[in-house]
Amino acid sequence: MSITPKIAIIIGSTRPTRFADKPAAWLKGIVEGRSDASYEFLDLRDYPLPFFDEVASNAWAPSQNEVAVRWQNKLAEFDGYIFITAEYNHAPTGVLKNALDQAYKEWVHKPAAFVGYGSVGAARAIEQLRQIAVELQMAPTRTGVHIQGADFFGAWQQGAALEDMAHLQPGVTAMLDELTWWTNALKTARDADTAAATKTTDEATSTDA
Repeated sequence: MSITPKIAIIIGSTRPTRFADKPAAWLKGIVEGRSDASYEFLDLRDYPLPFFDEVASNAWAPSQNEVAVRWQNKLAEFDGYIFITAEYNHAPTGVLKNALDQAYKEWVHKPAAFVGYGSVGAARAIEQLRQIAVELQMAPTRTGVHIQGADFFGAWQQGAALEDMAHLQPGVTAMLDELTWWTNALKTARDADTAAATKTTDEATSTDA
């Protein structure tokens, strides 16, 4: 029996005046209508991470900071991720980069998709996030959602609703479809690796006995 995959939607800005809440609310309305995965929002405001100052990545040594450990434990619950990101000076937000650095094992062999907003839809920030994701052994998907130009300024300054921007919908649907495909594919592969490792351990234990 297949188990519905779990996907985290990570809000990558913590500023009091952030725009991120608008695309988050818009995306929430969309994913609630889908049954191919379960979705949960993770707000970096709820994880006040310090700047990374551990002795090493948790790939090599357990993290000591309580918030970092709580963040890692939460990330481990999910099979894939959507990152909602702004663009600051052609880059993702510092808090999002820091949150990515605060984990490693939890990201490995899982897919990542991106929703960006700003004058160019955070396209440059998302390109950097794709590179970071690859280094973390994630699988970034092809299609992203870019809220840009008149759409962004209309929603930010003029009260326009993202829900009324029908031209954005095909991109969202394609992103979610791709993410679900990769989430299922990689979850199957991870489960197979786990089963093989367990079998090897059991066989070694039986031999030792």
